[in-house]
Amino acid sequence: MVQENLSKVEEKIKEACIRAGRNPEEVTLIAVSKTKPIEMIEEALACGKREFGENKAQEMKEKHDTLPNDIKWHFIGHLQTNKVKYVVGRACLIHSVDSYHLAEAIEAESAKKNVISHILIEVNVAQEESKYGICEEDTLELVSEVSKLPHIKIDGLMTIAPFVENPEDNRKIFSKLHKLAVDIAAKNIDNVSMSALSMGMTNDYEVAVEEGATYVRVGTAIFGSRVYQSKG
Repeated sequence: MVQENLSKVEEKIKEACIRAGRNPEEVTLIAVSKTKPIEMIEEALACGKREFGENKAQEMKEKHDTLPNDIKWHFIGHLQTNKVKYVVGRACLIHSVDSYHLAEAIEAESAKKNVISHILIEVNVAQEESKYGICEEDTLELVSEVSKLPHIKIDGLMTIAPFVENPEDNRKIFSKLHKLAVDIAAKNIDNVSMSALSMGMTNDYEVAVEEGATYVRVGTAIFGSRVYQSKG
């Protein structure tokens, strides 16, 4: 099932790139493996997949420390400062930095481990109260502040669009994030690249690709619906 699903998603990404006149190699598919067992991840590994996304720090730590070390782990969930120690040094990219306070915690842990942490600034483009992320108007200021931290490299922006029936409804969200990235890139801030745009999930990743996504975060379309295990 995983192999077939992966092939379908990759094919749709290629088709979306063709429609937008983009090179499919510009887009990285992150297989979102949160709540999924090791066996399902191993199925994806057997298909050659090496980029996986997790949204719980301790779950990512356990999977990172158990599975082959050539996997690139992306941390895509809300990160609490007291869980930063599990993520720094394990995640190739932290997608969800939305405050200077969190960036400071990542900086401190990165300095302690003598690593450079690559991050994205999470922007709440849709201004949903239930979602994390900084508002568009404050993004440039946060980018400027975080750019001064020596053990952090800002690679771009991330957003979580609303869950909608019609993916077209989110096109304006993705377009706004792309425009914001272009505007910030034009400032030529040291230690800041706007080459990465993490946007689009199972129900809207094709539209996100058409609007410039370089990372799409797809879980359900690859692994099936989430299974939440009760912890007794």
